[in-house]
Amino acid sequence: MLKVKMLLAGVSAVTVLLLAAPTGASAAYHVPYGTEALAAFTAGETLTPTTVVGANDGCKPSAEHPYPVVLVHGTIENEGSNWITLAPLLANDGYCVYALNYGETPLSAGRLDGLGEIPHSAEELGAFVTKVLAQTGASKVDIVGHSQGGMMPNYYIHFLGGAPKVHELVGLAPSNHGTTVEGIAALLRAVPGVPATTLTLLELLGAPSLSEQLIGSAFMAKLFGSGEPLSPQVRYVVIETTHDEVVTPYTNAFLHGANVTNITIQEQCPEDPTGHIGMDWDSPALQNVLNQLSHSPVAGFHATCENFGASI
Repeated sequence: MLKVKMLLAGVSAVTVLLLAAPTGASAAYHVPYGTEALAAFTAGETLTPTTVVGANDGCKPSAEHPYPVVLVHGTIENEGSNWITLAPLLANDGYCVYALNYGETPLSAGRLDGLGEIPHSAEELGAFVTKVLAQTGASKVDIVGHSQGGMMPNYYIHFLGGAPKVHELVGLAPSNHGTTVEGIAALLRAVPGVPATTLTLLELLGAPSLSEQLIGSAFMAKLFGSGEPLSPQVRYVVIETTHDEVVTPYTNAFLHGANVTNITIQEQCPEDPTGHIGMDWDSPALQNVLNQLSHSPVAGFHATCENFGASI
C-alpha cells in the first residue's frame, strides 16, 4: 500500500498550484498526470478535500456545452482527490463543472467520504443537482462518476425521480453490479494516504456503502435485480479497465441496453496498466469522457495512448 510519507514531497507545490489556479470555466488550468497527479490526489485526499480546481466557480453553461457536468467521487475518496485531472480538463474544454462530497459518516473524518448508505447519498446527489440546475438555468446535467460515484447516480435516476434531470451518465470503473469481498479489501488497501489504523476501523466497524456494493447485497438486488431497468431518457456510458482490482470481476461495471456505450480502455491502449484508482488521471479514459460528453461523439474513437494512470 502506498503511504503518505512517500508522496508528500510533491504536496507543497501541488497546494500552491491549487491556490493559484484562475477561476472561470474557460480558464487555462494546468492538468496534472503521472506522479504529479498521484501527489495531487494525495494532497486532495488529506489536505484539500473540498478544493477542486476548475469546478464550483459559478459559471454558466455555453451553447456549445449546454449541460453542466456534475462530478461524483468514489468510495473513501472526496471531490478534492478524485477530480484533480478531469475537472481542469473539462473546464479547459469549455464545460461548466460542479463537484460535491457525499456519504460522510463519523468514520469519514472529513476526508474519507462515500461511506454512508447509498440511497441517502443518492438523495444528497439529487439535492445537489437541483441546486446546480437552479444556479445555472440549465435543463439537465451530465454526470461523471468514479466507482461508487458512477453507480450511485443510477439510484437517483431510477428511484428518486432523477431521469428528467440527467442527460448523460458516464461511469469510470463504476461498481454497477457489485464487487467481491476481495474487491472491497483491495479498495481499503490501495487508497493512498489512508492510515493503517483507519483501515482497521473500517474493516472492523464497517461502513454501509461497503457492504451495499458487494455482489448479492440487498441494495444490488434492488438496483439492477430486475434486469437493468435503465431509463430511456438517459444516455449511459461505462469506461472500464481490465486491470480493475476493486470492481471484480471488471465486467461487473458494464451495463446493457440500446442507450448504453461500454468502453474497455485496453481495446484502445493494450499497454495501459491503469487500475481502479488510477482511472482518476488516466488520459485515455479521460479522453473518452470528453468524446462521450461532446455534442457528437466520434464513432470508433481511439484515444492517444499516453499519460497512463497508476496501476492501483
